[in-house]
Formats: sequence, structure tokens, C-alpha cells
Amino acid sequence: MISIKRIYAIIGFIFLIVILAIAAFTSWYTVDESEQAVMITLGEVEEGISEPGLHFKYPWPIQKVEVLSKETFSLQFGYKENKDGEVKDFPKETKMITGDENIVLADMVVQWKITEPGKYLFNAENPKEILEDATSASLRSIIGSSTIDDALTSGKVEIEKQVQELLTTLIDNYDIGISILAVKLQDVDLPNEEVRAAFTNVTDARETMNTRKNEADKYRNQRTEEAKGEKDAIISAAQGDKAARIEEARGDISQFNAIYNEYANAKEITKSRLLLETIDQVLPNAEVYIMEDDGNTMKYFPIKDSQATKAVVPPEENTADSEGSETNGQ
Repeated sequence: MISIKRIYAIIGFIFLIVILAIAAFTSWYTVDESEQAVMITLGEVEEGISEPGLHFKYPWPIQKVEVLSKETFSLQFGYKENKDGEVKDFPKETKMITGDENIVLADMVVQWKITEPGKYLFNAENPKEILEDATSASLRSIIGSSTIDDALTSGKVEIEKQVQELLTTLIDNYDIGISILAVKLQDVDLPNEEVRAAFTNVTDARETMNTRKNEADKYRNQRTEEAKGEKDAIISAAQGDKAARIEEARGDISQFNAIYNEYANAKEITKSRLLLETIDQVLPNAEVYIMEDDGNTMKYFPIKDSQATKAVVPPEENTADSEGSETNGQ
């Protein structure tokens, strides 16, 4: 029979083999490039994330490792899409009221990832459920302060931005080791066909109004530019006419000053020349006679012919006759 000591020896050997096996299989671990690991020593989470590759640790139960994914996850709020591409809607989750008291159905996708594995594992029992509830609260809050026009048309981008900011704040307050990367409204729709048709008519009317308004603004801008061009042309022509008249006036002044200087030097001759030039301009085709007081012809000036010689009255006769002479032109 086997002795008790030998039985104990066999049991101890088997126990040692089990311990060595446990130590051998729990003293190393691998981390893939798409994974991140958190080390737990005697129930306490250590700081830092292990780098990809083969790593060694104290055997279980002294140390254990939790490996989590680095990938970006998608939270589908209001619908679920399976691997075959089939989509199942959950209208009760997505039905909400806008700020102007209209009902809409809003679906959303939230892109998120685990950034602090320790907090993700131990700060909450179900981080995904917290994320889903926070997403619902954030979306309902922003939709509830927006108009139906913003939710259905051009305001979607702003709504997404506000939802992401609010959701990020909530997740940071919960401190569950999650980061929000992006928020995207998948579909915002009205609850039934009748309401959708009415809203479509309103939208079409608004688009027509905007089109007509843009056309009117374009015509107004065109006419404004044409009027500005006409104004500039009129101002330019007026400035040119002003400059021409100023130069003409300066020429007249220069001519007057020249005649005045001649008149100051020779008054009688200048007066006679001016008289003859004026008669030539006023009566270019007339025959001019200068008559004496008794009716007899004193002198004859054939000024109608530009090539004819002009008789000039001597100064002493001109002075005497000018006091009682009379001029007749035909």
C-alpha cells in the first residue's frame, strides 16, 4: 500500500504543477495594435495603457489585465442596423417636440471611443447605457429649443454642433472614460404623411419667395450700378464743361486785357478798329456809307468784299465828323 507520506507528496507535486501552470499561463499577455490594456494589481487599477506587443506581469490573482478595443464605436440612437443592412426603427425613442411645439422624429449616430479604460471599467456599471441616455437627453434638449424649420432644413448642422457640445459636457461630468468624436443626424422627419405634405407645400412657397426676392435684389443691384454709372458720367461731363468754360473765360480775359492795353496806348485807332470789326461781324454783306449832316456822302467803305481795300478816315476828319454823322446799312 502507498504510504500517507507518498500520497501527500503526490498531492503536493500536483498542486505545484497546477500553480506553475497558472503562473505560466497568467504571467504574460499580448496587446494588439488595435487594443489597449489596463493592469489591475490586487484590485487597484494602475495608471497608463500598455503598448502593443508581448508583456509580462505577476501571475493571477496578484495581477490581471483587461484588454479593450481602441476602435471607434457607433451608437445608433432611434434605430438599429444589423449585419445584413436591415434597419429597424424605434419611433418611441425618436419622437420629440420642437421649440415651436411641433412633433418630429429624429435619428442620430454618435461616434465615440474609450480613452480611459480604467474609468470605463470601474466608474460605471454600464457605460454604454449611460451614453445612450445622455444622447437622448442632449438631442431632446436641443430639438426642444429649436424650430421645426431648423430641424428639417438648414439648421441641422447647428443642431448637431450643439448636441455634440452638450453630450460631451454630460459625458465629462459622468467621468466614464469615453470621448465623443462626432454627432450626425441621420434623419429628421414629420410623424405622418399629411403633416409632411403640408410642410412640403410651406417649404416650396418659402423657396419661391426666396427666389423672387433674390431676383428682385439682383435687379435692384443692377439698376443701382447703372444709376451710379450714369451719375458718374454726368458728373464727369459737367466737370469737363466746367473746365472748358473756365479756360474759355480765361481766354476771353486774356483777349480783353490785350485789347485794353492797345486801347490804353492808342485810343482812337483802337476804337476805329473795333468799330470796323464789329460792323464786319454784324453786317458781313452790307455796303456801308457815312453821311454828312447835309446828306452828302462823306466816305465809302466796301467792307462786303474781304479782298477790297478799306478807306480810312483821317483822324482829324473822323473826330470832327463822328460828332454829327449818321450811319445807314443795307
